[in-house]
Amino acid sequence: MPKTLYICYFGMREPLVQTQVLPYLREIGKGGVEVSLLTFEPELKEKWTRDEIDEARERLAGEGIAWHCLGYHKWPSVPATAYDVLRGTLRVRRLVARERYDVLHARVHLPMLMAAIARKFSHVRPKLLFDIRGFFPEEYTDAGRWPAGGWLFRAAKRVERWLMREADAFVVLTEKARDILFAESRETGRDHLGHPVEVIPCCVDFENRFAGDAAEMRGRMRDELSLKGRKVILHLGALGGLYLTDEIADLLAAARRADPSVFAMFLTQSDPEKIIPLLEAHGFASSDFFVNKVPASEIQGYLEASDIALSIVQATFATASRSPTKIPEYLACGLPIIANRGVGDVDTLIEENRVGVLLDGFDEASYLKALDRIAALGDVSTRCRETARREFDLKTVGGKQYRRIYDRILQR
Repeated sequence: MPKTLYICYFGMREPLVQTQVLPYLREIGKGGVEVSLLTFEPELKEKWTRDEIDEARERLAGEGIAWHCLGYHKWPSVPATAYDVLRGTLRVRRLVARERYDVLHARVHLPMLMAAIARKFSHVRPKLLFDIRGFFPEEYTDAGRWPAGGWLFRAAKRVERWLMREADAFVVLTEKARDILFAESRETGRDHLGHPVEVIPCCVDFENRFAGDAAEMRGRMRDELSLKGRKVILHLGALGGLYLTDEIADLLAAARRADPSVFAMFLTQSDPEKIIPLLEAHGFASSDFFVNKVPASEIQGYLEASDIALSIVQATFATASRSPTKIPEYLACGLPIIANRGVGDVDTLIEENRVGVLLDGFDEASYLKALDRIAALGDVSTRCRETARREFDLKTVGGKQYRRIYDRILQR
């Protein structure tokens, strides 16, 4: 049986790993591949006991996933990251020598760097699958973390070009990203050197995460949050950075002026102070909003209790590569979406499937027009759920396409 090592620069307990890594690994395993996972755990010694690590390893082993972990270091940023890359590279090299993997599957650039260097200095030559996920150097400059054109950006781009040459196959999240990086693959499924390319958006695990009774969940959660008679507008995910928090608050304020029943719901791991003062400045009382971090297992209930969902993020070159995880989750719960233009394939998805509206601009007239157009869609819930099943189902879309690219890499 062929073996793969999936390298992920996030911690096991982080929501992204629980929703966008482990489900895919289970699907890859169904394709007759023996799966291992390497993660980087924040505050490993403080947040994990030996018994907890052993318990997690045993649980994952029962699902066919062998788990390895290292500590994640955050500060000072550049030296800490370089240290993690070094330790990760050495661990990958040792694992390759011991396990003789057929594939090193790297989630984004830093894990790909570890994989490429490890292979360079190894007698074993596994295939490298570069799961690009996003335009990492551009994302850092767009978010203001690196100066545009600075030495960090230029160095990252040089490394990125080398990683692209080293890779044996690629996964991207959007058709836009494929057109930018591998235009020729739209017809052939391969880049100009013949390497396989697959477009796999962020998907939804309907069997395990979105399997609850929608009507029961909606009624229970609306009662619990005292939402009777309220129109709930939801934002799921981070605030700040590329997420246009001021514009989100402005839209909610415009909606509330037009309809005093509007209730703002934020499910976010970000600091609540990034949004609560903005809502209060717009006249929202504490009874008019909910801002909290909730476990992944409870997300469906809050989404089912909502009426409209928001996806408003700065449109840049980097965000052309994004497949926001919130989009399929919104649709899976029947929520029509208000989004801005220019982010990944969201424009095409919304317009072709009529599951929401796109903002014409960031001003009150555009916000009110979008809200009117959402209302004109009528009972759009069924169409949203059908679109989620067709475009983002973990088993019939994501799992199937990951197994396909593994078959192509392994020439099966």
